[in-house]
Amino acid sequence: MTITATEFKLNLGKYLVLAETEDIFISRNGKVNVKLVNNNQDRVEAMKSLFGCIPADITPEEAREERIDKI
Repeated sequence: MTITATEFKLNLGKYLVLAETEDIFISRNGKVNVKLVNNNQDRVEAMKSLFGCIPADITPEEAREERIDKI
């Protein structure tokens, strides 16, 4: 979502809440100057990419041992 700096100043609380779920681009004089993001978003995306990598029938300890054995 792209908004103007004025819009951001007038509705700061609204955009802080929205930034929890999506990136907010703030423009000034028609150019995007700022990107407001959730600081945990990278972690969430990383965890989503790992979802399903470990089979459901294996315990975390077994997965750890298997990983250590490959080293």
